[in-house]
Amino acid sequence: MFPVSFEYVRAHSAEEALAALVQHGGDARVLAGGQSLIPAMRYRLARPVVLVDIGDLSELNTLTEEGGHLHIGATLRDAALEFTPWINQRYSLLSDVSRVVADPVVRHMGTVVGSVCHNDPSGDWTAAALAARAILTVRGAGGDREVQIDDFLIDAFTTAVQDGELAVSMRLPTPGARTQGSYQKIERKVGDYATCAAAVQLTLDEGGLISAAGVAITAAATTAVRVKKAEAMLVGQRPSLHLLQEAALEASILSTPVADARGSVAYKKDMARVLVLRGLKQSLERLNAGVTGTGVQA
Repeated sequence: MFPVSFEYVRAHSAEEALAALVQHGGDARVLAGGQSLIPAMRYRLARPVVLVDIGDLSELNTLTEEGGHLHIGATLRDAALEFTPWINQRYSLLSDVSRVVADPVVRHMGTVVGSVCHNDPSGDWTAAALAARAILTVRGAGGDREVQIDDFLIDAFTTAVQDGELAVSMRLPTPGARTQGSYQKIERKVGDYATCAAAVQLTLDEGGLISAAGVAITAAATTAVRVKKAEAMLVGQRPSLHLLQEAALEASILSTPVADARGSVAYKKDMARVLVLRGLKQSLERLNAGVTGTGVQA
């Protein structure tokens, strides 16, 4: 099937892209990597009247650390994170995600911020953004505004970006030496949507207690969701297998998946538990942290 006819605007600057979006309002869609939008247009699930292409904007193709945050520009490809050594060394959660998004072809074209803006219910980057407490910068005619990731993800394929606005970047706190993360994902085959996936990030204080926790699951609801009860259970506690088990169980309780060819509701809910538990354990292993207790399998 072919997409419906549309007008194509190739932006040469962020200002030019924004002007086109302001002019056309709800009739316009932004094209960055196109790995989600183009297939949706082919199946006529998306029918933009105007397509504003920002894919070649070098000013938005950025990856920098500044002010205690990692800044990811709107046109940075997934593969840029996958093959940046200092990301692999210091940002374990992002490094994990960058290697399992779809397949290598998609990762060399798809953009990190574009994936978050697409907000597919089974998306990988949205869960990681929640666990890492990302902040999106959205530009409109009145200037820039910052949106916390929890407020940014509204519903399936819906975000806080309004008509006439452009998400220009995403920033995440730079993890310290006592912070590690993990991304756990199951899929039927390479490149398929996740059957279920979990993003975890933990910080330990000098005494070995968990001082901060991020836990999120995807393919479990209409959008990726933070497992806030699990985070609250973990913070202030010394890691133990029983604690990790109880926290992981909260992911299963929160999960509201839909049965499909990838699995039943019961299976997917249990996978949310299993994957969160694996993520918690791997995060602690990467921190070289001891865990008391025995007998937990995942």
